[in-house]
Amino acid sequence: MITQDLLNSLQEETRWIRRRIIEIAYKAGKNGAHLGGSLSIVEILSVLYAQINNLNDENRDRIILSKGHAALALYSILEYKGVLTREETETFETNGTHFYAHAPRNIGKGIEFSGGSLSLGASFGGGVALACRKKRLCNRIYIILGDGECDEGLVWEAAMSMSNYKLNNIIIIVDCNGLQLDGKTDDVMNSGSLEDKFTAFGFDVDVIDGHNLEALYYAFTSEAGDKPRAIIAKTVKGKGLSFCEGQYTWHHNVLTKELYQQALEELK
Repeated sequence: MITQDLLNSLQEETRWIRRRIIEIAYKAGKNGAHLGGSLSIVEILSVLYAQINNLNDENRDRIILSKGHAALALYSILEYKGVLTREETETFETNGTHFYAHAPRNIGKGIEFSGGSLSLGASFGGGVALACRKKRLCNRIYIILGDGECDEGLVWEAAMSMSNYKLNNIIIIVDCNGLQLDGKTDDVMNSGSLEDKFTAFGFDVDVIDGHNLEALYYAFTSEAGDKPRAIIAKTVKGKGLSFCEGQYTWHHNVLTKELYQQALEELK
């Protein structure tokens, strides 16, 4: 059961992370940032990282950000956890940085997977889960996908493999915000019900509010069955900023000084 202290801590953390995402994005200047998809997964990441105490333990849970363009959210929570420094995250999208729009794999810095080409995290995560099971590790592999990313065939090839090998140490989390780079997911590629699809591929499936901390906590900590799991997390792209929420144009965009100041006011 989630305690009130943990819930209060997570609420404070999500506010901090949203503000930090905005600060780093603004500092990136004309290079811009993937704000929409970063802001939509803040609660998801906060609840996941609340369960991980040692990022260097082989038996640790793995968090694989397949929707790699949301790296800014990942950098921000790793800074909050003390894994990255403020000096490191503020090099985001500057010349010579190690912290750019799609995070490069760096286990020492808490980054499990090199994001970039969408859908590759699904197959990578399946391989990691299989390897961990062969080593008899008692951990979970969390793979964060976007709903637009589920247009990719490799997602479903990976899902078929996970089901075939009965990888019940896998939890796929779909950041289902209804938007992608160039429009609504239903307009770009209407794939129907993701819940039905993952069920057909042999997964146990839950559909939850992806901004509800309690719902996320119970979904992530519930006892594993004998199948891989998929959690369809209903979210809002650009969550927290009035000018950004539900706008596909903020998949990647530049914060002006005026919008930055407005964002800080709205996030107080």
